[in-house]
Amino acid sequence: MLELVKVRVNYGQTQALRGVSLSAREGSIVALVGPNAAGKTTTLKAITGLKPITEGEIHFEGRRIDRLDTSEIIRLGIALSPEGRRVFVDLTVLENLRLGAYLRSNREEVRRDIERVYGYFTVLKKRERQISGTLSGGEQQMLAIGRALMAKPKYLLLDEPSLGLAPLVVKSIAGIIRQISGGGVSIILVEQNARMALRLSEYAYVLESGLVALEGKAEELLHNDYVRKAYLGG
Repeated sequence: MLELVKVRVNYGQTQALRGVSLSAREGSIVALVGPNAAGKTTTLKAITGLKPITEGEIHFEGRRIDRLDTSEIIRLGIALSPEGRRVFVDLTVLENLRLGAYLRSNREEVRRDIERVYGYFTVLKKRERQISGTLSGGEQQMLAIGRALMAKPKYLLLDEPSLGLAPLVVKSIAGIIRQISGGGVSIILVEQNARMALRLSEYAYVLESGLVALEGKAEELLHNDYVRKAYLGG
């Protein structure tokens, strides 16, 4: 279980999160949807220790983690694929994947996990020696997810994996997210593509202005009148 309890986060005088409580159980896909500046990315940064919280608690597998360094949180089994992909554009695909495993020491396990990533993203195998900055946007997104998987996470945090991608690529990414979940990795999915997010997830939270405005089973939120009008185009 990954759980946030009344978490507050400030950027200067601005409250980005104003008491967010949510939980993601093992084996699930949980979606965070909502408008821009709702606090979705800040939530992921708080979980990974990239943004200190000002109040509240974050627990992972019964342990409080909001006072830990990011490297310690990664070692416990939480990894982030950030918004905007942020691959190392001057390095090859393979070098990017190896950097994702920088906290791991067992080279044989790392090699096997690289092959596992190639199993999800077959195009990356073909581009293994290619400089990452020359990849398409969709291929860079696949690499960003693959790099996060190289940390061998129990929980994978995906921040806007469909952003700026063509519909066919989005469909492919969605299918791979399902495969990763089916392989035993729990996922928290932040998406402005609310329809995709709700169709992929079992449970979802709607964040608005740093607060949880709605929560429930994803299937129920897909048919919620407010969600349909605000986020699904009516």
